[in-house]
Amino acid sequence: MGVIQRAGDLVYTFRFLTLLVTKFEKTKAFELGLIDKDGKRIKSEKIDTAEKKSAYTPFHRLVFNIKRLMSKVPGGSSSLASYAAALYLIKEKLELSDKSLKQIAEKSGLETLDFLAESSEWFLLEDKSISAGVYTLKYEKVVNSTIEEIVRAKDKIRFNENSYPVGQVFGLDIYEATHINTNQKVFVTVEELLR
Repeated sequence: MGVIQRAGDLVYTFRFLTLLVTKFEKTKAFELGLIDKDGKRIKSEKIDTAEKKSAYTPFHRLVFNIKRLMSKVPGGSSSLASYAAALYLIKEKLELSDKSLKQIAEKSGLETLDFLAESSEWFLLEDKSISAGVYTLKYEKVVNSTIEEIVRAKDKIRFNENSYPVGQVFGLDIYEATHINTNQKVFVTVEELLR
C-alpha cells in the first residue's frame, strides 16, 4: 500500500469518525433541509445545487444510515451486541483495521471491555456454530450489500447448517444470516436473536 493510499484511508477514517459522532442537527445536510433530526432523507427536498450535493454524498448517506441504525437500539447491555455487528459491517465495507474499530468505539463513547461482559449462548452449538433454523431479529439492521435497505425488528432471518462466526468484534462473534423477505445477508450477534 502506497503512502498516498494510506493517507487517503486515514483521511476517510477520521472523516467517518467525525461524522459518526456529530449530531444530525449539526450537519450541513440538516442545515440545508436534506435530512430530518433523525437523519432520514427528506425526499421532497431536491439535491440540485453544488452545496447540497457536497452536503449529502453517498458517503454521508452511508454514515447517516449506520448512525440511524445504531441509534435505534434500546439502551442497556443488549445494545453492545448490535453495535458490534454494526462495527463489523463498517469494518468490512471500509476495510478498516481492528485498531480503527477501537477508535470508532471510543469516539462513540463505548468501552471495548464492555463488549466482553455480554454473553449469551442460547442458540450456540458446542462448536460455536448457530443452530440451523429461522430466527427473529430484536432490532433493525441494514443489509450487508447496500447498507441501505432496512431489515425491521421482528423480521425473520435464516441460518443454514454450519453457520460459524465470520468474524469477531471486541470478543463478540459475528454471524452472517439471510433475511427471509429480501434474501439479503445481514451480520448479527447471538444476543440479537429470538426464536
